[in-house]
Amino acid sequence: MASPPASRPVRTLVVLLVGVLALGGGLAAAVVWSDASLKPKLALDLAGGTQIILTPRVEAGQGELSDEDINQAIAIMRQRVNASGISEAEISSQGGQNIVVELPGDPQEQREARELVRQSAQMRFRPVLVEQPSGVELPTDAPTEVPTGGATEAPTDGASLVPAPTQTQDGRAVPNALRQAAAAPTEPAATEPAPTEPAPAPEPTGPSDLAQITPEIQQAYVDLDCTDQANLTGGVEGEPDQPLVACSQDGAAKYVLGPVEVEGTQIDTATAGLRTNSQGVTTNEWVVQLDLDGAGSRAFRETSTRLFGLQPPQNQFAIVLDGLVVSAPAIQSPITNGRAEISGSFTQDSATTLANQLEFGALPITFDVQTEAQISALLGEEQLQRGLLAGLIGLGLVVVYSVIQYRALGLVTVASLGIAGLLTYLTISLLSWYQGYRLSLPGVAGLIVAIGITADSFIVFFERVRDEVREGRSLVAAVENGWRRARRTILASDTVSFLAALVLFLLAVGGVRGFAFTLGLTTVIDLIVVVLFTHPMVAVLARTRFFGGGHRLSGFDAAHLGRTVAYAGRGQVRTQARRGADAPAEADAPTPGRQTIAERKAAERKAAERKAAAERADATSGRPGGTEES
Repeated sequence: MASPPASRPVRTLVVLLVGVLALGGGLAAAVVWSDASLKPKLALDLAGGTQIILTPRVEAGQGELSDEDINQAIAIMRQRVNASGISEAEISSQGGQNIVVELPGDPQEQREARELVRQSAQMRFRPVLVEQPSGVELPTDAPTEVPTGGATEAPTDGASLVPAPTQTQDGRAVPNALRQAAAAPTEPAATEPAPTEPAPAPEPTGPSDLAQITPEIQQAYVDLDCTDQANLTGGVEGEPDQPLVACSQDGAAKYVLGPVEVEGTQIDTATAGLRTNSQGVTTNEWVVQLDLDGAGSRAFRETSTRLFGLQPPQNQFAIVLDGLVVSAPAIQSPITNGRAEISGSFTQDSATTLANQLEFGALPITFDVQTEAQISALLGEEQLQRGLLAGLIGLGLVVVYSVIQYRALGLVTVASLGIAGLLTYLTISLLSWYQGYRLSLPGVAGLIVAIGITADSFIVFFERVRDEVREGRSLVAAVENGWRRARRTILASDTVSFLAALVLFLLAVGGVRGFAFTLGLTTVIDLIVVVLFTHPMVAVLARTRFFGGGHRLSGFDAAHLGRTVAYAGRGQVRTQARRGADAPAEADAPTPGRQTIAERKAAERKAAERKAAAERADATSGRPGGTEES
């Protein structure tokens, strides 16, 4: 039974048109109202940029660097660069010793990223003085005017406050937590008249003393916006003997921290695992365990003993990596043996991540800049021109082959390639604006390879349709049956290509990832085009007189395809008259005018056998073409 035609192919084409217009409108809006460009951003090999070669260096007496140390340093550098908004940056090891950082784009725009890659990762432990959720309005009883200077009025109990503003210069109120934290006892007032000069601020008596919160620290705390992604990229931590205002890595909390008490270099090992209780039973709670060296054990013993007797949040010990708080656990008991355990709402992944960060922070690595050079884009431009020329040649050959092989149907291939190219261009341009994606030379190679993948899908579909036409079906029915048969092959082929691109993207680094990305992107676009454009377009054309009537230039004419039967319905065909040597054999065959497909094939096989037998008989009987006996 003939399959019904496709339902509403025009509606499918309208859906595709709406999608293309949405992508184009989004790009146009980004160009007009944002900083987007009609051209995708280019990577280092095409646009030029900066190349920095760094040599890791260990402190004296810290041993030698291992390959794992270098790989960890590369990983955190890549994280820093990505967080700064620069994509397609290449960071790799050179000879197992040096680290090569290649940053594409304008050197003036790379200043922040260049500073980040030069810094060593510093893991430090600081006591928490103030902790508040980020972006939460805190209660305040601040006056409406900013004090102009001098100490505040002394309370009746003889205590005094450190001079501190209750508002910032832009009118924002200082949280009560900070203003109250600045309170500190002083000596009782003397009987002599009070001096006219303001009393000096009390000196801090220890790392956890709230007197360290100076007006400058208060102002820095209020000004720091932890909801701004720019403040979550890490950077210079500041002097180790001074307080620090910092955000948590996820931006959820904001801290005022005391001076450094334990350095990350004093960590021997950090591992993630399941907690074992005092009875030796392993629980389901994930924890991070630290082992410190001798100096670290002594420092941690003194600090944990002091913090254990304080109230929250001053009983917390913040772990700071590159100026961001990784974790701030509370001290539940003094730690005297140099083995600390960090617990909380950890999953296996989060515990492993924290352990890796602690391990990396413990590396005594600093970096010496060997060279820093600007790379010209001239060579990349020449390679891009040659790549585009190769792509145009390949596209031209595909078009010529399609027109010769499929005649007017080949124009559908050309239109499909045009739609695929437009979707790819719009998608890459939007990703370049929204995600900072940069097109590299390997990425261009992936786009060129995609031409063959896309054309292959069209060829599979067209050949399936033509097979159905050869079997005697009408073109409308052949399109739907051919699509059902081709769809499985196209899905399998595109799935394999996409999985290969995905694996390559996840495992590779540098420019190879650019190739894998464009290959995977164009594979998805190929599937979209063949489903939303090629198939419905052929279905629409099949209903026209030119294609449906089998015009000799349509690509579906019977003579061109070699069709010898016509479909008669119910699994039967009508055999057309044949000329030549087969005519007598078929005329003698006791077969009706209508045959099933199986019967027709059996008759054709018997006719071929008769013909072969007749030729052998002619060869041995001395007929023309044989050998005559004397």
